[in-house]
Amino acid sequence: MTAAAEDQVVPGLYDISAELYHQDPIPGGSLSSTGIRRITDCPARFKYLLDHPEPYKPEFEFGTAAHTVILGNGPELVVVDAKRWDTDETKARVAAIRASGNVPLKPEARQRIDDMAEALARHPEASDLLTPGSGIAEQSAFWQDDNGIWHRARFDWLRPDDIVDYKTARSVHPDAVAKAVNEHGYHQQQAWYRRIAVELGLIPPSGAFKFVLQEKQPPYLVTVAELDFPAQVIGAELNDRALYTYAMCLSTGHWPAYSEGTTHISLPPWVERKYAQENS
Repeated sequence: MTAAAEDQVVPGLYDISAELYHQDPIPGGSLSSTGIRRITDCPARFKYLLDHPEPYKPEFEFGTAAHTVILGNGPELVVVDAKRWDTDETKARVAAIRASGNVPLKPEARQRIDDMAEALARHPEASDLLTPGSGIAEQSAFWQDDNGIWHRARFDWLRPDDIVDYKTARSVHPDAVAKAVNEHGYHQQQAWYRRIAVELGLIPPSGAFKFVLQEKQPPYLVTVAELDFPAQVIGAELNDRALYTYAMCLSTGHWPAYSEGTTHISLPPWVERKYAQENS
């Protein structure tokens, strides 16, 4: 896909830059996994962020760099070996690196990412899933549903029979992973990506989706996770509801907030249970 061909997009898999993908090359716009999760949370917030894109956040650079090293595809990583990053000279150099589409890293950050890659290579299942040549990295997919809504996804690692999504995390303890899935909507991301991949014939309907999660601090523990059936069903249903909401908002021009009247708030159930136990 090129800028000149943006008005002739057809459903399929494209090897395009992350920048072009995030700019959304579909005329009239398309929905991403992030977008569908934002609509699920609040249509008004989704519309605001659509009209006012979030500014660049340097804190995302470590994750981007880790993806580049682990998956073998991404922007160039440039080590900036300066004692201080707050001098005018260093700030100008860092800004120039970012402006060219590359990622500046402190030496210790680059070493940490290399150590993470070595730790992941020692994990039997994760290293097997991400074996060079077993899949293709950072591919963008576009698909249009029967209602004319374009869906888009950018796969970390697309294999013939499954999708692998790599994420860095503070903790890969199963309880922490479950919390992250719920908090960040990974179950919706999985359902969104799988549907696009299946509809485009990129994976079979039985194709798996696996998360490879890795801690960002030594010893850089790794967990390979699959969502259970209820989580998959809930993710797909939330996406269907959000698609309906999106279509309604487009047709009416009204993007509702959390509530448009007085909302009655209860304490969390555990607070009520604790109070009842202590005062019974």
